[in-house]
Amino acid sequence: MKANTASSGTKRVLVVDDDEDTGELMHCLLSTYGHEPIIATSISDALNQVALGGFALYILDNWLGQRTGIDLCERIRASDQHIPIMFYSGAAYKTDIQNGLDAGAQAYVVKPDFEKLEQTIGRFLE
Repeated sequence: MKANTASSGTKRVLVVDDDEDTGELMHCLLSTYGHEPIIATSISDALNQVALGGFALYILDNWLGQRTGIDLCERIRASDQHIPIMFYSGAAYKTDIQNGLDAGAQAYVVKPDFEKLEQTIGRFLE
């Protein structure tokens, strides 16, 4: 992923993950490349942020407490067909991946594949 150093190149990214360590990792990664990460730890937090708008990318975990990232992805897609959605999740079965893509995501990266994570984010934000 190429670093964006100009403030005009800064893009807001919503990261939805209930794991604090993953949230910190994503915050550091996105900030390093000059983007503005917003971390949501629940579906309700995420939907509040989605309603505010202004995001260039949504990054979702598939395991979010009582609900799944699939549910969230479908809710986002019901109101927004354009902003890219990707999953970064430990849910690694082929059915998990297919369900994420069927829900409207453009990519699904299995944790902890950090190299593929960086490449996929870079593809959406360049």
